[in-house]
Amino acid sequence: MHVTSLPVTTDRLVLRLFTPDDVDDMYAYQGLESVARYLYRPPRTREGCEEAVARNAAATRWEEDGDALTLAMCRRTEPGVIGEVVVKCASAYARQAEIGWILNPEHEGRGYATEAARALAVMAFDDLGVHRLFARIDVENTGSTRLCERLGMRREAHLIENDLDGTRWGSEYIYASLSHELKR
Repeated sequence: MHVTSLPVTTDRLVLRLFTPDDVDDMYAYQGLESVARYLYRPPRTREGCEEAVARNAAATRWEEDGDALTLAMCRRTEPGVIGEVVVKCASAYARQAEIGWILNPEHEGRGYATEAARALAVMAFDDLGVHRLFARIDVENTGSTRLCERLGMRREAHLIENDLDGTRWGSEYIYASLSHELKR
């Protein structure tokens, strides 16, 4: 199946596929150490952002484990990409998917990430047929922890030092929701 319900619009946002014109906007946040810290990888280079934009621009297939839909988060009234949301098929058979988000720190504190994540979660459940949606959150990432809770996701696990980011062991929370549990 190919995702056809794009773009997704909310009161303030448009979630759409990336285009080559979005590379500089993506690099503005993906290139930051403070953003990469919670992603367990180094900041992306501009070239890495070009590769990510190219990969994400054409990725609309939703059939197999590992398929991912990454959407640019844009304000409806202003140009530019302020972040991104992603839903990744973790198990096609069990209809399990992982959700994630990245927001340019310049735009934090306005509810954009929550609005975008809620819209993507609704799309995952209603259009993609996901049964269970989960998020893996670094325990030190309190903003994302609160976002999960605003969505009505429940904390299912606390994994201790389960991932290594070069020199730092990270611990994670696993949050999850079924369709009927999501605050719409």
